[in-house]
Amino acid sequence: MQRTLNEEFSIEGKGLHTGLDIHITFRPAPDNYGYSIRRVDLPGKPVIKASAENVCSTERGTVLSEDGVQVGTVEHALAALYASRIDNCLIDVDAPEFPILDGSSITFINKIIQAGIREQAEERIYYMPEKKIEDIDEKSGSHLILLPADEFKIQCQVMYDSDILHVQSAHLNNLSDFHKEIAMCRTFV
Repeated sequence: MQRTLNEEFSIEGKGLHTGLDIHITFRPAPDNYGYSIRRVDLPGKPVIKASAENVCSTERGTVLSEDGVQVGTVEHALAALYASRIDNCLIDVDAPEFPILDGSSITFINKIIQAGIREQAEERIYYMPEKKIEDIDEKSGSHLILLPADEFKIQCQVMYDSDILHVQSAHLNNLSDFHKEIAMCRTFV
């Protein structure tokens, strides 16, 4: 079944790219809502759907854009929601980016746990590729492969053209391990 937050929660912190003091609130949302981000700092409080189709940049963070309105540095919060199996959430933010906090997902995870999770009436919809899907970004060299599987698993490898950072790899064999294996991992620049 789909799930949402049991109650809303708020977080305050600095923006990594803007340096702004940012206030963000995560609110329960109805069945089949998905994730949406409302820019409460802009006239009309426009809403951006958090979907792959709205990703306009992944350089130095994930930026979403819809109808000319953008919001960035969303990756840590959205990962925490997904890993917590939250299907529906409205996120209010008063800036053009989410706060970076300590550079990880752990604060978001802890706040989700404190707020609690409520099961909803509608069934959860799963996407499962029927065959291998492969995508290569010629500009960045990024390579993504999706394979059919009975369980959610991720294997990741990064290779930088650097004498300091060598090839690194990680894996997540079960989404329930995100909280203890991945959430506290910090971004770097």
